[in-house]
Amino acid sequence: MSRLILGFIRHGDYEQLADTPSAHQPFALTEQGKTDACIEAQKLCRLILQEGWQLVPQIDCSNMLRSWQTADIFRLILETALDSSLCSQAYDALAERSVGSVANLTVKQIEEIVNTDPRYPRLPEGWKSDSHFCLPFQGAESLMTAGSRVAKHIETQMRDIPRKAESQLKLCVGHGASFRHAAYHLGVINAEDIAQLSMYHSRPIFLELFEDGTWQHVGGEWKKRSSVAATSMD
Repeated sequence: MSRLILGFIRHGDYEQLADTPSAHQPFALTEQGKTDACIEAQKLCRLILQEGWQLVPQIDCSNMLRSWQTADIFRLILETALDSSLCSQAYDALAERSVGSVANLTVKQIEEIVNTDPRYPRLPEGWKSDSHFCLPFQGAESLMTAGSRVAKHIETQMRDIPRKAESQLKLCVGHGASFRHAAYHLGVINAEDIAQLSMYHSRPIFLELFEDGTWQHVGGEWKKRSSVAATSMD
């Protein structure tokens, strides 16, 4: 039976500033991040051959360097192993939640800016991980808004894939929080699950799109977050 499957892939480990919302940091993968991406790409090759999936030639990724690098590692390994011609395409729509004009400042700096601006009340406790909270700065989004943006991109891309006799796999490389919130918008996880789940670096989560437009989680393991880790969205 023909199937249409999406593989969510969170970027690999990267050089990250401490105590700083990670969404738009422009840094590269660490050596561990590159190694993990290679290992997971090789595992994915074996799964594709085992399941008899046909890989959609274009791998989507965000414009962040860590996402593009992860996608490129997967592209190179999959091309070689599957003897296929693949490409990667970067999209702003797959970015993580934007904090707008305070991007890449520390949490402390952001809170100090808000506290000294007479237009704004103090930030609520836990604002960074609140799915519905949006910072009061130009260009800022809530996590839910970012997830909706990612979900719309995915649905548009998947609708454009013609259904064939073979089961097909489309890969998207991006960011953990926006992917989790996108999964909520796609009806795959519940709102209360968002803060309890994370994604392993470079390890796919597989969602199937059915002909009636519904989605289902069909493979790959979500990472369980501890109560402490759940306070930090990435």
